[in-house]
Amino acid sequence: MKNIILIGFMGVGKGSTAREIVKQSKIVAIDTDDIIESMEGRSVKKIFEFEGEAYFRELEQRVAFWLQNSVRNTLISTGGGFYKVSNLKNIGKIVLLDASFDGIYQRILNHPQSKKKLRKRPLFQDIKKAKELYKSRVSEYKKIADIVINVENKPVEKIASEILKKVKK
Repeated sequence: MKNIILIGFMGVGKGSTAREIVKQSKIVAIDTDDIIESMEGRSVKKIFEFEGEAYFRELEQRVAFWLQNSVRNTLISTGGGFYKVSNLKNIGKIVLLDASFDGIYQRILNHPQSKKKLRKRPLFQDIKKAKELYKSRVSEYKKIADIVINVENKPVEKIASEILKKVKK
């Protein structure tokens, strides 16, 4: 089995979907933002704050090369901008978790720890800018994805089982 890469806009549910896929399949999962935080010894938010987005994107590319060369049979959950790495297609099968901006925003607001979820996402601090970013990315996500899963208003269990069925084809 090739790697499965979850992409999509920040807050769409890549992390929770990955955890559910692990429950349903026992596949090993890793998260690119977690890897970057381990490499840097600080949070994504701090990296953005002190080094800027360009530096963070360089870190994502380093992680992407490592994934391509070192990781097999793994579920890879990514940050919202990870889809831009140059070698994404070489890492595994790309699964887009797709939802409307309003659906994503409501998902975050309805979460029991919504304030923490919003603080953790530096590019979500200005809702108008976040919506513009979403609009600029949505067609790019769809172009690069091998599989598109609409996740809006679906329980995570159903999303995970849908992904597992489609990647086995």
